[in-house]
Amino acid sequence: MSFNYLYKFVIIGDSGVGKSCILLQFTDHRFQALHDLTIGVEFGARLIDIEGEKIKLQIWDTAGQESFRSITRSYYRGAAGALLVYDITRRETFNHLVSWLEDARQHSSKDLKIMLVGNKLDLDYKREVSYEEGLTFAQEHNLTFVETSAKSSQNIEESFIATSRMIHNHVKSGEFDIQNESTGITLVSSPVTLEELSEEKKKNGGGCC
Repeated sequence: MSFNYLYKFVIIGDSGVGKSCILLQFTDHRFQALHDLTIGVEFGARLIDIEGEKIKLQIWDTAGQESFRSITRSYYRGAAGALLVYDITRRETFNHLVSWLEDARQHSSKDLKIMLVGNKLDLDYKREVSYEEGLTFAQEHNLTFVETSAKSSQNIEESFIATSRMIHNHVKSGEFDIQNESTGITLVSSPVTLEELSEEKKKNGGGCC
């Protein structure tokens, strides 16, 4: 299937907040309760439609452990969007958001659009961080905000699509320099298919698209 734009995303946050589950739910529409810890980064992709145009989201799920921070930082560069994830049942993951946010903004394009995501809404009875706290943090740091459940899929679509729509609006208004690779946005002059992109990657010695 062909697409008009490619937007690169990263998912960041502490280990165990559900980043890999969010990615799997969005790309494969399924939940896997047991996940091995992400080593470095994992990858997923999906096509979405915004205002009649096909957008390919290329999503990098990053490791949350401190030992992988240097690897994670390299993926901030060239990202158009980010999901900053915490676990609503573990306050320490919320307390670490400032550190993650500073890291992301220091190593990314100034145009990076960030959605704050409070995950594990299905465990609301174990909640340690209120919705109001998440919303206040987002407002104070100029982020958008949503609470999700990777298990039930609640608001998973919204988290990616709303962020993509923000990016797309800026692209169409000419506010982003899409000729600059650091924006994480690729305009396909004539829509290419996923198969064509895959073949091009193979020619260049790349991996999956």
